[in-house]
Amino acid sequence: MSSIFSHAQDPFETEGSPGGESLEPLVNTVVVPGPVARAFAGFTDHAHLWWPLEPYGVYGAASYVEFEENLILETSDDGRSSIWGTLDDWQPPLSFHAAWHPGTTAMWSTELLVAFRAVDGGTEVRVVHDGWEGAEAPAGVRGHYVQAWPVILDKYARFMGAPDAVD
Repeated sequence: MSSIFSHAQDPFETEGSPGGESLEPLVNTVVVPGPVARAFAGFTDHAHLWWPLEPYGVYGAASYVEFEENLILETSDDGRSSIWGTLDDWQPPLSFHAAWHPGTTAMWSTELLVAFRAVDGGTEVRVVHDGWEGAEAPAGVRGHYVQAWPVILDKYARFMGAPDAVD
């Protein structure tokens, strides 16, 4: 892939896409205080400090999530690891794109784009989750993330110092 936008709309445009309504991309946005570089580092370098692993991890609260090389990994307290995603476009501090498959195999991956841009009051972080047809159970996986992304982004925003975060 030559560009993160070669397969999807601009992540800062209004959400919506052609096709079946139930499988449209999920777009979640949060504004965190501070510059773009700080927001990107908080998301990628410090995910182990804020990601809610009890409900949204493979191994539970005692595990550790990190971005390492071209992977997003979760490692359990007993050393087992699970690849959550493979980074295929890394543009710090503006964005990253990954084939996303926590708890399953790369064969059943969706697409995750996380983009960062400066706005009044800090940095807007936009998560665009798409590619549901790549999941084993597309509607079920999408339904899970309808609930999950607001909780995940709220934890991130609070970690970054935002009082009430998710739109």
